[in-house]
Amino acid sequence: MSRLNRFVQLAVRCGFQARSLRTRCGFTLVELLVVLAIVGLLIGLLLPAVQAVRETARRMQCQNNLHQIGIGLQNYHAAFRAFPPGGLEVRPQWRRGKQFAWSAFVLPFIEENATYEKIRFDYPFDHAINQDAASDVIETFLCPSTNRQSPRHRGRGATDYGGIYGERIVSRNYPPRGVMIHERAIRFRDITDGTTRTLMISEDADFPDGQWINAWNLFDQAFSINRAPRFENDIRSMHPQGANGLFADGSARFLNENIDLEILAAICTRNGAETGKDLD
Repeated sequence: MSRLNRFVQLAVRCGFQARSLRTRCGFTLVELLVVLAIVGLLIGLLLPAVQAVRETARRMQCQNNLHQIGIGLQNYHAAFRAFPPGGLEVRPQWRRGKQFAWSAFVLPFIEENATYEKIRFDYPFDHAINQDAASDVIETFLCPSTNRQSPRHRGRGATDYGGIYGERIVSRNYPPRGVMIHERAIRFRDITDGTTRTLMISEDADFPDGQWINAWNLFDQAFSINRAPRFENDIRSMHPQGANGLFADGSARFLNENIDLEILAAICTRNGAETGKDLD
């Protein structure tokens, strides 16, 4: 009997210890819900910060794209003593115009010789013979922040960057006073407002005419940044609070969407003789 008693006592003691251990290591439902709530709160606080960092990186990549385009345009000017025309034989002024864009002419200067050599400039940009070249996707012409289903528009390589034809904010823009205009190659000496204060290219993200080969990727600015209706070519981006632009001196800068409209109009002209058009 003494051995039996000792065995019973040992079993009881072990049972108490096991229950005690389970009690110490377990979680109540309330504790679990509190932990889940804290984790959810931390994730909610962390995600916007991660998204902001990613957007900053995308915006910097977009600026780098414009910087590379700027280097290409500067080298083009060095080779031909002028920037490329904004567009040649642009419709409807030219009924059956070939309608090639500045962004097609600059290709050899941004290391896209293979695509450039495929283009037949003696045929229109939308002729079947140019379909193969036009369908090439040029990453330098695409902003990484732009949400798109395809890097092509109607089968042709897209671009998020348009040439500045002038402005319609405070004037009729006739004759056009931008740097990228039809049928004319602008030189440094034509930019009398100064190259550091004259916008040459800017974002026009995912716009309907945004094909790098098509000379309709020009516009005269008519609205505040990011405020134009969808059908208007204008400065717009998918970056928060503004868009990137390339100036005639080759510098790429971020343009705040709240910029004064008169200043915005002034930087879109090459020879407006405006005063006090600092961006700061």
